[in-house]
Amino acid sequence: ARMLLKAVLQNTDVWLLAHDDAVLGTEQQLAFVTSVERRVAGEPIAYLLGRREFYGREFLVSPAVLIPRPETEMLVDIAKASVGADDTPSKPSTLDLGTGSGCIAISVALECASTCVTAVDASIDALKIAIENAKQLNATVEFIHGDWFSALENRRFHIIVSNPPYIANGDSHLAQGDLRFEPAQALSSGDDGLVALRKIIATAPIYLHPNGMLAVEHGYDQADAVHKLFVAAGFHDMAQQQDLAGIMRLTCGRMRAAPTNAPIATTK
Repeated sequence: ARMLLKAVLQNTDVWLLAHDDAVLGTEQQLAFVTSVERRVAGEPIAYLLGRREFYGREFLVSPAVLIPRPETEMLVDIAKASVGADDTPSKPSTLDLGTGSGCIAISVALECASTCVTAVDASIDALKIAIENAKQLNATVEFIHGDWFSALENRRFHIIVSNPPYIANGDSHLAQGDLRFEPAQALSSGDDGLVALRKIIATAPIYLHPNGMLAVEHGYDQADAVHKLFVAAGFHDMAQQQDLAGIMRLTCGRMRAAPTNAPIATTK
């Protein structure tokens, strides 16, 4: 309630404490009551406020994008570690697939000034949010409209990260909590939740430089299946990481060498 009241009054916690006897105007009261009613109905606080913190920065959000979550910050950590690795070029290229609000791509760009970051999303509305976030946070990111790799032609990258949809269609969680209000295309992916992950993992080798790294976030019960997909795609030096709840949430791996059908051109 305090967060919603701050948003209505465009003021701070300190101001609220110092002015606890302030009387709301008619429009302010209506705006506050309306936002409270929306919250009572279950609408995520991030959508009501229009923002959510991620990796220490505030990002604009709307129902057009997935709400950034703490566990996804691990993808930024992985990218940072890869950029700083001894065998990584001085100007590595990073690709964020399904960027949504742009929180991953923008965080990587700001945390790793040496990397060139490209972000892709199939939703024009999501890209508008991401572009505005990059502008407000003064981050240099190339945004591309496309379905996963479809708009990337013959480009290759040193690092590919993605938080794709990975919930199974019909999963009971989709009818609970914040998920009820988030974009379905950013949440569910086929009867087993692995359709997007299969496509990304199988296709990534074509768009990775030799020894390039792929890192993906996945569901709480998908670690084994995702590990097998990485092996089948030719990845090695794989690792999996748990989130703060102890759930295996992220899998990453590197390519041994360029696949035979890889394009010749390199990324810009």
